[in-house]
Amino acid sequence: MYKLVMQIKFNERSSRITAGDKRAPNRAMLRAVGFDDSDFDKPVVGVASTWSEITPCNAHINKLAEAAKKGVESVDGKAQIFGTITVSDGISMGTEGMKYSLVSREVIADSVETVSNAQSFDGLVAIGGCDKNMPGCLIAMARLNIPSVFVYGGTILPGNYNGKDVDIVSIFEAVGKHNAGKLNEKDFHEIECHACPGHGSCGGMYTANTMAAAIEALGMSLPGSASNPGESEDKKNDTIAAGKAVLKLIENGLKPKDILTKKAFENAIVVVMALGGSTNSLLHLIAIAKTAGVDLSINDFDRISKKVPHLADLKPSGKYVMADLYRVGGTAGVMRLLLDAGFLHKDCITVTGKTIEENYKNANVLSDHNEIIKSFENPLKKTGPLVILRGNLAPDGCVAKVSGLKKTFITGPAKVFESEEECLDAILSKKINAGDVIVIRYEGPKGGPGMREMLAPTSALVGEGLGESVGLITDGRFSGGTHGLVVGHVCPEAQVGGLIAVVKEGDQITIDAEKQVLELEISEDEAKKRLSLWKPKPLKYKGVLRKYARSVTSASNGAITDPDDLS
Repeated sequence: MYKLVMQIKFNERSSRITAGDKRAPNRAMLRAVGFDDSDFDKPVVGVASTWSEITPCNAHINKLAEAAKKGVESVDGKAQIFGTITVSDGISMGTEGMKYSLVSREVIADSVETVSNAQSFDGLVAIGGCDKNMPGCLIAMARLNIPSVFVYGGTILPGNYNGKDVDIVSIFEAVGKHNAGKLNEKDFHEIECHACPGHGSCGGMYTANTMAAAIEALGMSLPGSASNPGESEDKKNDTIAAGKAVLKLIENGLKPKDILTKKAFENAIVVVMALGGSTNSLLHLIAIAKTAGVDLSINDFDRISKKVPHLADLKPSGKYVMADLYRVGGTAGVMRLLLDAGFLHKDCITVTGKTIEENYKNANVLSDHNEIIKSFENPLKKTGPLVILRGNLAPDGCVAKVSGLKKTFITGPAKVFESEEECLDAILSKKINAGDVIVIRYEGPKGGPGMREMLAPTSALVGEGLGESVGLITDGRFSGGTHGLVVGHVCPEAQVGGLIAVVKEGDQITIDAEKQVLELEISEDEAKKRLSLWKPKPLKYKGVLRKYARSVTSASNGAITDPDDLS
């Protein structure tokens, strides 16, 4: 009969369910899934797989999970693969299904935490592709605080039509162009057919690639791994290496909260600004930080944005995609560039057991980088592209992304919509004019519920030729693929009585990204009068959306669902 007769420090957690006579039934069940006597002495590593056939971002992750298992077991660990959910932002975009997208981040975090603690894993490798997988896994790692490594499933390669690269945002914008008569039926269909040529996450500096780069900068994934394409040998090797790395972390006792420091989050924000990343990075990095007990706020984004130049000419506002950055040196090259220029805290520890400086000081210098990554002497913008605005419409803050914009100011009459669908219908029906400021409300974390991304209307505006001449504000959020004079995360949101709830058709609204102002041009007395007559809308959803609406915090606090962590 099997008995554990010695204390193995590297499997302290898993030995709770594998050691001693009392745990013979536990071991019996584990034998049925591949354990033998020798495995009960080994550290047990959970491999959280977000594999799913519902989205190209995650359709290959089962293969990566097997590679991670191979890595763990090659260095005398024992791995167990388990699943968690994903939803596809791109497929659910513009529908009721998108209400579940941000909610899925919390479900993923909860499920990874639940399995990892129930099974008493000694370590964790988590593999994510689509936008919410990544922060969901990092939130779980922060809660668990067991040795952990994150692996990004990798970017998709661009499609090509008529000699031009196309991607998912190309087809979203083609909807507006086709509706405006600027794109014929054949080209419209062919862009749809060529936009997503294989597996991997959306290819520009959209939310998935933004968060992959940010997580690498945090030190929670291996150096250079964020830019390796999903269907590449490099990505497979990343994942094997991650499996090996987590055993070293267990041996050294290095845990996520040792890595997730305030300086590490500042490094992540620097990289987001330099690469021109998604506005969703605010939500996700703040959520991860608060879970880890780190005091991070939108003020930190504001502070860092003012000193870090925007260097990367990447979509949606630029020309290139992540696969192009990979070709010239990838995220490792970007990290070295920023390190050499003094923008990064070089002493932050990472999942390699080494510091940021040790990881990147000998990384290859970016080749041909003046096309894709501009020089510090000639940046795309001297400051970061994510700008925090405040004013009577957003006393708790909101965010605009100004990369690629020639015009960052507008004052115009409000066109008010109670949902994303209403707004999209108005755009496609030619009811929006140059100079208007669109207001989409009741799309916040509580009001949506779920804080949908407004990619369909913002892409339609670009396709209709109104991207530079119309403003848009919302208490919802934006896809990383959105660009234009748009402002999201308006806080307080409409559902909790923010001033956005009482904007009237024709009210004058000012968006000024240079002065960082968002104002409804009415008197304070008029604002108070309107708000005194306002009542919140009843929640019409049941199940997970109702639970979410009741527990979620504001966008400025990361839209997390465990608000006690704010204390």
